[in-house]
Amino acid sequence: MATTDSEVGGLAADRPLLGRTSTAERVADILRSRIAEGYFPPGERLAEDAIGKALGVSRNTLREAFRLLTHERLLVHELNRGVFVRILAVDDVEDIYRTRRLVECAVVQGLGRPPYALDALAAAVASGERASRAHDWKGVSTANIHFHRELVGLAGSARTDELMRGVLAELRLAFHVVDDPKRLHQPYLVRNREILEALRAGERTGAVRLLADYLDDSRRQLVEAYAGLVTDGD
Repeated sequence: MATTDSEVGGLAADRPLLGRTSTAERVADILRSRIAEGYFPPGERLAEDAIGKALGVSRNTLREAFRLLTHERLLVHELNRGVFVRILAVDDVEDIYRTRRLVECAVVQGLGRPPYALDALAAAVASGERASRAHDWKGVSTANIHFHRELVGLAGSARTDELMRGVLAELRLAFHVVDDPKRLHQPYLVRNREILEALRAGERTGAVRLLADYLDDSRRQLVEAYAGLVTDGD
């Protein structure tokens, strides 16, 4: 399966994001966001000509953006076939959760004394709850991703933020294969709220325990669903 001119036509709306100084990094940012949104699903071949035309960038710039996203494990280059959105193995999903547990729990454990700057985290929780009431399950998924990004953002570390951005973008490749955001994310809305309230109360150790259990349960649920689909796909 490969992208066509008509399928990538929507990318033309992203041209203003490139500004006057178009760079491979900015192109990579656009494509990363589109992959995370499921615009380019796992297994799809990215057509250079169609995407380059839609974004108005040179082939060299686009290839450099592809290289950057391949390094981030979002794309894979297959000799004589082209560049494809990566399909994760089950082991990849397991490893992503191991990384998340290490990073997220360490951030919360290292917060120091309260009070903590929780406005952005609270906004992500509220956004997920609003989306759930509207039965907007993809909105719930997006809000949940924002919750974990904001949780790691409490560390105030640009390097940790960058690491988490890549980990969560890669994780969404698995979410798009399962494609059941209600099942994957709705049960965790109340747990997001519990973690937020624990941090508001200054209960850092309790928040770490809640978060660790949350990630372990989420990993088991996703791996079980994902493994069945990957096996079926083989």
